[in-house]
Amino acid sequence: MKAKALLSTTTELEVQFFDVDSMRVVWHGNYVKYLEVARCELLKLFDYNYLQMEASGYMWPIVDMRLKYVASARLSEWITIEARLVEYQTRIKIDYIVRDKATGAVLTKAHTIQVAVEMSTGEMSFNTPQCLLDKLAPFLEKE
Repeated sequence: MKAKALLSTTTELEVQFFDVDSMRVVWHGNYVKYLEVARCELLKLFDYNYLQMEASGYMWPIVDMRLKYVASARLSEWITIEARLVEYQTRIKIDYIVRDKATGAVLTKAHTIQVAVEMSTGEMSFNTPQCLLDKLAPFLEKE
């Protein structure tokens, strides 16, 4: 069952020459870059990009990333990457779906998990930092 998203965004990209292998399909490692592009757009929605994370005293490293490759994106095709914030309590979990823009076919499914680490101590926080709750408050009120 699909988790309910608190927030979501969709990003479009054209597959570039530097992202493909000799068979003109996206090299599998480049999907990580596509997820990062979509994740940055999602973070902008609640005004908590990586510079703002740092300013709040936390870094949010990715501790788990899973990708399921379903089909290949090819040179010059347009793809969409949907990023959905599905968890924010004690960690940030984002689900992703990469699709062929023209057909809507699913190319890749993925998720990332990030945890809060206090920059001053290097310790992982087991509670949701108040700064994240404050950023998400306007969206939580709508639930």
